Amino acid sequence: MYLRIKRGLGVLLATCSLTLAHAAWAEFPEKPLRLIVGYVPGGSADSIARLFAQELGARLKQPVIVENKPGASGNIAATYVSRAAPDGYVMFLGSNATATNMTLYKNLTYDLERDLAPVALLSRFPNVVAVSPKLPVNNIGEFIAYAKAHPGAINFASSGSGSSTHLAGELFASMTGIKMTHVPYKGSAPALTDMMAGQVDVMFDNAPSIYPYVKSGKVRGLAVSSVQRQAFAPDLPTVADTVPGYEVTSWYGLFVPAHTPDAVVEKLNGTLNDILREPTVREKLAFMYAEPAGGSVAQFKTFVGQEIQRWGALVKQSGAHVD
Repeated sequence: MYLRIKRGLGVLLATCSLTLAHAAWAEFPEKPLRLIVGYVPGGSADSIARLFAQELGARLKQPVIVENKPGASGNIAATYVSRAAPDGYVMFLGSNATATNMTLYKNLTYDLERDLAPVALLSRFPNVVAVSPKLPVNNIGEFIAYAKAHPGAINFASSGSGSSTHLAGELFASMTGIKMTHVPYKGSAPALTDMMAGQVDVMFDNAPSIYPYVKSGKVRGLAVSSVQRQAFAPDLPTVADTVPGYEVTSWYGLFVPAHTPDAVVEKLNGTLNDILREPTVREKLAFMYAEPAGGSVAQFKTFVGQEIQRWGALVKQSGAHVD
């Protein structure tokens, strides 16, 4: 009898503690929030951050201030948030680069899975395979045939060693058996300039960076890297139509410091999923060549783990690293 009473009291106390914990955070947020972005203002990461900051602020009835802390492919921003108080008031806009950095950088001062808690996957966007107008190919099949007929002669440009644009090219080469020479640049803009001039042959660049040049005819689009065709480029097939299994999708997601209360994480997740269902938000994302994502905290956590493994394998295969 005594043991039954003792066990009952234990269950009651645990239930009360959980209820009190949720009650303590029921009024969250009670002050302005900050969203830390690891890139300079004006780029795709900054645009996504400002869109969701505005929408979050309107729904949570507190300002969400975007702060740019660029450098080291987002690592400066990630480190800053990993050391912030775990109360949900400081958030981090992570991306596929954040997952890649776990293998690419040898001396990281944080661990993505240990020091940051996933909140929600916000958006995805594909890469576009495009070639110089001087290259005599019009589709992926012709490009592969040309590369095999001229082994080692193809130069593929990227926005930097270990970037998603670099790894997308490495994956394509490994899946098709072609040989290409990687030419890393400091960003997409100078790489695109050289490709338009015929100095390099091909890029596997993010859609927001390269598709305006495809649309204007300055470079020739061959395919998108997503599983399905994209509404912004209905005439472009997928790479997977010719190379089954090929998929490269970039993404953005929200993180908070590890040990942030579950009630806060779930509130942020629920609010973000509500935002992603809004037609006006979906239209704005489409304008940025992005697709709305969403889903549960658990789903995003699983996704992040898979991305670390997937991109990590490609980093090792490519030999890219940053000390």
